[in-house]
Amino acid sequence: MFEVFGRWYKRKFSDPDSAVLLMLLVVATLILTFWGDLLAPILVAVVLAYLLDWPVNRLEKIGLTRTYASLLVLVAFVGLSIFAAVALVPVVWQQGLNFLNEIPQIWQQLQSVLLALPNDYPQFFRSGQIANLLQGFEQRVIDIGQQVLSASFSSLFGAAALLIYLILVPIMLLFMLKDKNLLLSNFAKLLPKERRLIKQVGQEMNIQILNYIRGKVIEIIIVGTVSAIAFALMDLRYALLLGVLVGFSVLIPYIGAAVVTIPIAIVALFQWGVTPDFWTVMIVYGVIQALDGNALVPILFSEAVSLHPVYIIVAVLVFGGLWGFWGVFFAIPLASLVRALFNAWSSPEDFVHSIEN
Repeated sequence: MFEVFGRWYKRKFSDPDSAVLLMLLVVATLILTFWGDLLAPILVAVVLAYLLDWPVNRLEKIGLTRTYASLLVLVAFVGLSIFAAVALVPVVWQQGLNFLNEIPQIWQQLQSVLLALPNDYPQFFRSGQIANLLQGFEQRVIDIGQQVLSASFSSLFGAAALLIYLILVPIMLLFMLKDKNLLLSNFAKLLPKERRLIKQVGQEMNIQILNYIRGKVIEIIIVGTVSAIAFALMDLRYALLLGVLVGFSVLIPYIGAAVVTIPIAIVALFQWGVTPDFWTVMIVYGVIQALDGNALVPILFSEAVSLHPVYIIVAVLVFGGLWGFWGVFFAIPLASLVRALFNAWSSPEDFVHSIEN
């Protein structure tokens, strides 16, 4: 068996293009693993530049120079960011604080309902089991609260760094947009001449990543806005906060929608109990998720390579564990990258050929 894989490895990576692609992949992985936090502002600027390059190109086509187009797009992006920070963030923050203040009351009501289960359904539940479950859950919540508090104190020391990022990222973003061709040309000079497979994988991924980032941002805005408006029309408390949570839940395929269902159900249950209003909220939320998965996603991601749900979930878990938020955000493009690398390096015929030899 080792001889089979040895012959396969020698045949595939004796090609200089394959070796260069492998070397680039290893170097990029090591850099992100060991220096990802240090390079965070650069990576954020690269992601934003990749996202904003599309409107810059459109403005160039109508006659603006790239410098003016980059400046105009950057001003619009910063303006929208400031508007969101001033108009939306304070409201969401206040609703979040109000929700946290009501959690003890919600927890007491939930405990009452759970402790009543052994009396209502003795054939299914025992009082000791429910009490032990609640005690273990409370201890787990306390542990999580301590971790969050520790993270909050540690984040205070990063406030100065955050201010630096808020200055450096827009500056880097402007130059990345304005001097895109020059920067790409200089980067290409650093690569070896044997980069046929790098170009192949890059071309395969370029459209997918651009389509994914643009589509995902649009999906977050549409799903979050529609959810917030629907919840507000139904007079559900914390409508904007829950709408924001629903919008960002699309970052984690399948898992995000299931997780966000919990706070929506808790708020609706605490506000109305098991009444028609509660079921109306849950049905509307289900309709929004169905329209997102069956109508919006196919339209926005028509150019993206479809992946099996199992691969997507595995990619979310693996890359999210490695790189946190950005790993989750780019889980699908990274999974597509893995498949593109697999296509570039191997095929079923190669493996059969190795066995026959």
